Amino acid sequence: MEQRLYDTVVIGGGPAGYAAALYCARANLNTLVLEQMAPGGQMGATDRVDNYPGFAEGISGMELAARMQQGAERFGAATRFAQAIAVCVDSEIKRVTANDGEYLARTLILACGASPKELGLAGERELRGRGVSYCATCDGMFYRHKTVAVVGGGNTAVADVLYLSRICAEIHLIHRRGDLRAAAANAEQLRGAGNIVYHWHTEITALEGEKELSGLTLKNKQTAELSHIACDGLFVAVGVTPNTALFREQVDMDEAGYILADETTRTNVGGVFAAGDLRRKPLRQIVTAVADGAVAAKYAEEYISGLVRSPSVEF
Repeated sequence: MEQRLYDTVVIGGGPAGYAAALYCARANLNTLVLEQMAPGGQMGATDRVDNYPGFAEGISGMELAARMQQGAERFGAATRFAQAIAVCVDSEIKRVTANDGEYLARTLILACGASPKELGLAGERELRGRGVSYCATCDGMFYRHKTVAVVGGGNTAVADVLYLSRICAEIHLIHRRGDLRAAAANAEQLRGAGNIVYHWHTEITALEGEKELSGLTLKNKQTAELSHIACDGLFVAVGVTPNTALFREQVDMDEAGYILADETTRTNVGGVFAAGDLRRKPLRQIVTAVADGAVAAKYAEEYISGLVRSPSVEF
């Protein structure tokens, strides 16, 4: 295919990506979004989004994703459904190789998000949004005054339990070890909650329920004893994997694979920005991803303003 030079190529069509595309397009930057599957990322697979400002009755993740795409395209951003398979950022003109050709850009905005680790149980994906969740702050209010379970033992799991303990009638904390991996100060906060049931040395072996989650089958790893608990929701907090393998050795990352970019979203490479859940940050929500996208667009525009005033580059 013919190579075309864009002002900005955004890799990822989730909330960070389309917010970046919207602001870039409004700044009159020639903008392309590369999305490998469908708009929205994790948000697009969410049955109902109840904590995004402006939607008093909530909105489906798929619909919100479509609206974000339409908003960006209204101002001239383009979308191509293609998978980026390689990037090269060591020159002023960045190159993105996709499964349908090569794209050139003055700036890149990396917005591929992160993926929650799954338990790998039968029916887990089918029950996602129907009792199985990976975000307590996103979905916790759906289980107000109900019984839920949290699986995990790290800081995220503890934070989820604390949050849910103020909303739900009872929380079952399920952990495969005999003590928490969370920081001691965080774990200590659990002592004040009286509605937590602990299941140590325990793993989930089965999800119960067909159309909606109704309970869990548990196995004690020390005794092999099986047990059952009835619950309305399960929050999986066993880790998140940033979708950054494509950018390894291209931009700086931390030990977990999150891209190192501060609140300006600028990476260590000029003209390359990281927005949304793949950036190391304290809170990962749709609204913070959207904010990242807007910030990335601002600094991409500033970078290009300096770039276009310099002698033209060849590629």
